[in-house]
Amino acid sequence: MLFQNDRTSMRRFFSEVWDKHQHETPLEPLEALVAGVLKEHPEYHADLFGEAALERDFHGSAGESNPFLHLGMHIAIREQLQADRPPGIRTAYQSLLPKHADAHDLEHAMMECLGACLSRAQTRSEAPDEARYLACVRRLSDVPS
Repeated sequence: MLFQNDRTSMRRFFSEVWDKHQHETPLEPLEALVAGVLKEHPEYHADLFGEAALERDFHGSAGESNPFLHLGMHIAIREQLQADRPPGIRTAYQSLLPKHADAHDLEHAMMECLGACLSRAQTRSEAPDEARYLACVRRLSDVPS
């Protein structure tokens, strides 16, 4: 399972999926989704694989990007679109797509909204506000890309 509380297991899953992809081993649907996101981010490959990656801390305060967080947010957005959860996210995405360079670019814009939503929920110790998140995504049409 991808999203577990155990950071090491989640990170190991990324590595195992990439290994299966490299060896052309059949992938389960979730693994195929993860492999697709990994293929789109070759800049992170050096940081993702090997035993050192399993325990490495990435410090945003030092300007360091956490590749696992970045990739996980792409995966979360793609799962939201597949499930249309929150309701209306797929329609919002489809209406925004022509205004962005490509789907990947739009996902990056949506990640800003998702990150803000998750940060707010964590700070307040409450569930993420889906309506606020969806409203943020819909406002992306007001921002030139």
